Amino acid sequence: MVPTPSVPLAERLRPRTLAEVVGQTHLLGPGMPLRLAFESGRPHSCILWGPPGVGKTTIARLMAQAFDAQFIAISAVLGGVKDIRDAVERAEDARGGLHPRPTLVFVDEVHRFNKAQQDAFLPHVESGLFTFVGATTENPSFEVNAALLSRATVYVLQPLAEADLQALIERALATGEVPALDPAARGLLVAYADGDARRLLNTLETLAVTARAQGRAEVDEAWLLATLGERLRRYDKGGDQFYDTISALHKSVRGSDPDAALYWFVRMLDGGVDPRYVARRLVRMATEDVGLADPRALRLALDAAETYERLGSPEGELALAQAVVYLAVAPKSNAVYTAYKAARTFVARDGTRAVPLRLRNAPTALLRQFDHGRGYRYAHDEPDAFAVGERYFPDGMAEPRFYEPVPRGLELRIGEKLAELRRRNAEARAAAAAGAPPVGAHH
Repeated sequence: MVPTPSVPLAERLRPRTLAEVVGQTHLLGPGMPLRLAFESGRPHSCILWGPPGVGKTTIARLMAQAFDAQFIAISAVLGGVKDIRDAVERAEDARGGLHPRPTLVFVDEVHRFNKAQQDAFLPHVESGLFTFVGATTENPSFEVNAALLSRATVYVLQPLAEADLQALIERALATGEVPALDPAARGLLVAYADGDARRLLNTLETLAVTARAQGRAEVDEAWLLATLGERLRRYDKGGDQFYDTISALHKSVRGSDPDAALYWFVRMLDGGVDPRYVARRLVRMATEDVGLADPRALRLALDAAETYERLGSPEGELALAQAVVYLAVAPKSNAVYTAYKAARTFVARDGTRAVPLRLRNAPTALLRQFDHGRGYRYAHDEPDAFAVGERYFPDGMAEPRFYEPVPRGLELRIGEKLAELRRRNAEARAAAAAGAPPVGAHH
């Protein structure tokens, strides 16, 4: 192996032509949208949305090259309004010089710019002073201003496939700077890279330095594990991947698939997520998706969270795993969740109705004098502890039906009971309408 030059390996292997780009064939393959944009000869503003290390910066550079445009890069992490002003001045100079030239302004991590900073690009994009290309790892629907988003085409870049990463390993080996890798070590590196070319190449460069220091000509899986250790975690604790993974866990539990639920749970732990966050989400799943079909699910989720607090990692993670499996196999009901949302919507749209006098609190003689509590029927004093025919909604209000139990688990029995109570109410109210007094009525 030869000594590694000062320029990082990832930069030296950055594609110089469109043909050298690895992956993104859905955008750059023959006849695909971004390829057609390159071939059109007419640059247009766009947002490149995708995870780290999939070629966003490379594509922006190649776009400038294809259109013979001045390339100006701004980092939204480090830059500000001054950098935007400088870019505008340079674009004006390039357009008004002896040899006019277009400009492409590339903003990396554009979601880090605030609204005012993003708005600063608008007049220059509209006037055609420069082509705007933003790169983001976050969903542009949430992180990029609507005005700027409406003036740019969004291209979604995908993580690199295993074959793409293997091709990059071959390119790195061809430099003579990287030690040979046995098949198991290659597989582990590809899994660790998790679709990120920059992570793969930076890791290879680190391994090359360590291997050279130890006089090692080949890397095997055991040495790789010993060298990288905890770095072999692939989970991104921020951004879309974080929310996508918890979404997959939630949907697997809702879909009653304990194996898939365990897979996503372990994926999150493997990436270093705080198990307390998972515990909170499990409590939510117990109420949203299991509900009264199995009320024990909520208690078990709470117990799992408490157990984790007592034991910590890794022992406490087993209690969370138990809760994951239980929630997945439990009967499902979102009836309470749906009823709660419906009640909130109803109340938000409805006027403020008076509490009927019979339902009002009457702790003092004065309030009782004003008929607070008068006519209230105490359910425990009536047959079956049920004041048949009584109404508990505001007077004159049509009774909405929010809660409808599902025919699963405990809610099957709850539904049967509610149906019987509603039947009795309907009969009593019909009788009352005909002039008969309610059964067991008293003041």
